[in-house]
Amino acid sequence: QRECTQKKTFTSWINSILAKHTPPYVVSDLYTDIQQGHLLLDLLEVLSGQHLSREKGFNTFQCRSNIENALTFLKSRSLKLINIHVADIIEGKPSIVLGLIWTIIFHFHIEELARTLACTYNQPSPDRSGAVESSPKANRSAKKSAKIKERWKMSATKALLLWAKEQCSLHGSVSITDFKSSWRSGLAFLAIIQTLRPGLVDLEKAKARSNKENLKEAFRIAELELNIPRLLEPEDVDIVNPDEKSIMTYVAQFLQYSKNLPESEEDMQEKVREAMGWLAAQEKKLAKLLVETENETYYQKYKEMMSFMETFNQEKIPFLPVLSSKRGEAELSEGQQQMREEWDKVISQITAWKAKLDQMLPSPLGSIEAWLQEVERLQAEDLPDLQDPFKAMSVFREMIVIFKGLMDCFDSHLDTLQSFKNEDEKNMPLVLPEKLEEMKRRLFSNIRSTNPSTFLEYHYGLCSAIANEVKLKLNIWDMKYGAKESVESLLENW
Repeated sequence: QRECTQKKTFTSWINSILAKHTPPYVVSDLYTDIQQGHLLLDLLEVLSGQHLSREKGFNTFQCRSNIENALTFLKSRSLKLINIHVADIIEGKPSIVLGLIWTIIFHFHIEELARTLACTYNQPSPDRSGAVESSPKANRSAKKSAKIKERWKMSATKALLLWAKEQCSLHGSVSITDFKSSWRSGLAFLAIIQTLRPGLVDLEKAKARSNKENLKEAFRIAELELNIPRLLEPEDVDIVNPDEKSIMTYVAQFLQYSKNLPESEEDMQEKVREAMGWLAAQEKKLAKLLVETENETYYQKYKEMMSFMETFNQEKIPFLPVLSSKRGEAELSEGQQQMREEWDKVISQITAWKAKLDQMLPSPLGSIEAWLQEVERLQAEDLPDLQDPFKAMSVFREMIVIFKGLMDCFDSHLDTLQSFKNEDEKNMPLVLPEKLEEMKRRLFSNIRSTNPSTFLEYHYGLCSAIANEVKLKLNIWDMKYGAKESVESLLENW
């Protein structure tokens, strides 16, 4: 299924690129069409803007020559083509063809976009950026900045994920941690569309729809309104373990779209002023509300917060483009810096208010809420870098021990939540029904559905660690070690 999804996604991506070629070229079967070499050369010419030499015919020698020219060009750009050989491409071997196309997509599409992000972000956090260095230690700072940019250049996947997280961060209930199951519900795609083009989607309605309905709607809007080619189908994403490379390829198109959005400086300044006025009004409104509800019941406090958040989320829609503009400190005007500080301040106050209300939940809901937050925090943590599998294993083991300990409480918390009697001695509700439903939804959809992911990653990392170690030993065991018994002893000891 993974190969099938990649073939379909990569073919659609290639066709979107070759539509710019003269004359346009349409791939019908990737494994067959690539065998002649012309497809590869056409694709690379459009992506690089360079003219590449080729044989015009279609006999075996000419096809081989064209493929060799394409691979030589890729190697000249310092791309590592591991286990990719001309003969395998001529035979149309699926794994080799898909690996080659992914290398091209990652280098020419995703890494190129990540380089633009390297200039926008100057440290790996979506919400904070370092200040411009003005001290006598400027040289050291410049070197550090260069290293940071190099890191972004070398970590295009993390750069793209960080960008996607930032687009979704303006919609508090939508969070992503990877390019796999985080996108299954379709809400992340819709959140990005809402940030790039406010008003095209209704996220509140989307939360009540099925995954497939949300994915279908997101792909339809992206194609019709943003002119983003439909590389995926709902059934490609709404599965237990969606294909990471296919989702990355599709998400990168949204980043490309954001880079092409026209932006007038005067319009931006006016929007910043409007946003600042709105943020100041929200801060006053929030402060007043906190004072007025000080002596109210928990039920009334939470009801007032829900009302405030509903209005807040509706009113912020026109300001989303300016609030999600470039985050690099050096790239922002003074007004944009102040706006960002005000935005962070208001969000911090809202978060503190929510946290305070969660602490005030009547027993036993308070302990369940604390447990939910702890599990969600653990799930949101970045997984270890599997480039060093043995270190990753140690971190994974710690995570799994903690996770297992927390999940031991799952059944009891579920029973407690389902049997909770939501009324006081006067038969008045203790908690807003919406809060109870939210806790149940988090318990079922967020925690139960994502429980296996860490364990799957652990076993993948464990297998990688063993495979790497075996390969290492095989590479150094290339000499005679004497009698059979001594070799067996050596192997047993290892």
